[in-house]
Amino acid sequence: MAFHSILFETPEDGPPSGDVEQPAFFGDLNLDQFVNEATRGFDEYNLTPFFRTELGRESAVIYRHEVMQDLDSQAVLLAVQGFALAMRKTRACLADAQKLYYRRQKQWWFLEATSRYCRGMQAFCEALRAAEPRSRGMVAFRSWLTGYLESEAFAKLVNDQEEVRTALAGVRYCIHLNGTAVTVLNYDDEGDYGTYVLHIFERFKQGEVKDHSVEQKEWPEMNHVEAQILDCVAELNPQPFTLLTSFCANHADFLDSTIAAFDREIEFYIAYRSYIQICREAGLQFSYPVVSATTKAVRCEATFDLVLAHKLCADKVAVVSNDLYLEGRERIFVVSGPNNGGKTTFARTFGQLHFLGRLGCPVPGRGARLFLYDHLFAHFEREENTLDMRGKLQDDLIRMHEILQASTPSSIILMNEIFSSTTLADALFLCRRIIGEIMERDALCVCVTFIEELARLGPQTVSMVSEINPDNLTVRTFRVRRRPADGRAYALSVAELYGLTYERIKERLAS
Repeated sequence: MAFHSILFETPEDGPPSGDVEQPAFFGDLNLDQFVNEATRGFDEYNLTPFFRTELGRESAVIYRHEVMQDLDSQAVLLAVQGFALAMRKTRACLADAQKLYYRRQKQWWFLEATSRYCRGMQAFCEALRAAEPRSRGMVAFRSWLTGYLESEAFAKLVNDQEEVRTALAGVRYCIHLNGTAVTVLNYDDEGDYGTYVLHIFERFKQGEVKDHSVEQKEWPEMNHVEAQILDCVAELNPQPFTLLTSFCANHADFLDSTIAAFDREIEFYIAYRSYIQICREAGLQFSYPVVSATTKAVRCEATFDLVLAHKLCADKVAVVSNDLYLEGRERIFVVSGPNNGGKTTFARTFGQLHFLGRLGCPVPGRGARLFLYDHLFAHFEREENTLDMRGKLQDDLIRMHEILQASTPSSIILMNEIFSSTTLADALFLCRRIIGEIMERDALCVCVTFIEELARLGPQTVSMVSEINPDNLTVRTFRVRRRPADGRAYALSVAELYGLTYERIKERLAS
């Protein structure tokens, strides 16, 4: 296959042009924190647009899975890391060439950049050939790279830079110092005083001694004396420096655009691998999900909130995982249970799973099967905004109306504790209407609520309950189980917390 991009299977998939606006659901799902942390240290690659661009086709997702699985091979990963290092050194040389002042020094660093580039591409091609990647993307790129290295343009770049370096290496000159006068002459078999002085002091060497020398930091910029000496050397030896000037002019655009794009895009995979590594080291599992744009059956075992897990693993705190699945006509998770028991985290996990699945990345958990949605909507509780002159209930209604208008049967809707500002009867009435609309659309949904009746609205709804420790009713386990809601766990835990159980009240009255 012809090579287009290591991230995007076809031109229709991407890459995006310019910046990509952050999706509206990012803040509610903490995905803004995920992107900020995952791209930390990769600023030079501008990876944020890639982490905000979702794929819309099953084949495009599988294309990324294949590349990511290739990078699970140590040989392929080392080859890519070597390539990235060579490109960083090339860019560093080009940056020096841009910021330096003296023309000939700028030209030298440009020449050094092309040398590093040529050696890096040749080494990368050899390493890829030995690593034997299997993904369509890496195989296609390896084929393209082989053709590029065999091209006339690359061969000329290699030959020209070698010719210039050889010519410059042959330049020999002498410097005569007489007070403040500096005279530059062509080398004529004069003695090397440096070697002579070192030879004199060699006789005094008596084994290893403590090094008292002071390290002098090299300043990259030439001073005016060095620059004038170099100009004099160029006047005495014009041919090598004429070659250097011509080389810089003829190869000003030596960096191939496909190489530059690959260099940036491959770092998307490296950044994500680096982000989840701390979770893997803690024993948490990731899997490549089976994605489908038609089948709405969803499943994942031992899954977790990736952003929360990343923080907990950094603090050496255990992560609680949960299982989830929807099958047959089931479409809606209704999550109930005590406050601070993991209900919101469950909703975030569901949303993160599907977003990461559409991003083409391995997702938290085992045996994942995910739906390739068209739009993801999140309605999480927000603080009341006094500037818009709307009450909280009105704001909830307006936001839900906008979501329902924009949603389709292929959408995912996440609702977290909506209508908590009104009475139970009104909240039940409104939630029934909204969930009824979602059921008619046949869309996937997670509804975190204190209204347990919503779990019994029809065969499309599934009750999930966040549990507490049966031995201590005030302690949350953060386990969210698939079972009917009974309301007792929440009431007992609250009563125990505030000393309002039957036994505690009797004790207080007796005293």
